[in-house]
Amino acid sequence: MLSAECHCGNIRLAAGEMPESLTSCNCSYCSRLGAQWAYYALKDVAIEIGDRPVAEYRWGEQTITYHRCEGCGCTTHYTTLGDDGSDLIAINCRMTPASAIAGIPIRQFDGLASWKYLDE
Repeated sequence: MLSAECHCGNIRLAAGEMPESLTSCNCSYCSRLGAQWAYYALKDVAIEIGDRPVAEYRWGEQTITYHRCEGCGCTTHYTTLGDDGSDLIAINCRMTPASAIAGIPIRQFDGLASWKYLDE
């Protein structure tokens, strides 16, 4: 089980399965976050929101919505639609204890230019 939460604990996410890999993206936004993303179907992730608001951010083509806690400022996840029209969520695994994701391979994604994984 993968569990993640923002610094103040206002946003908590849980997925039943550990990811096979994490993604580090070099796009103009993800590179600033230093995020390591784990991908799931939205229906497979439990999200708990406390009493502080969650801010949303979209840019460019407006296809990805980043979610961050207004209390502590941590970006915990993003949501988008998959190619098949299903709702997807990417959990920022920097919101997990490092020991929880130790040993999971990290794939490099070129979100800045080619939109391809660099290890393919």
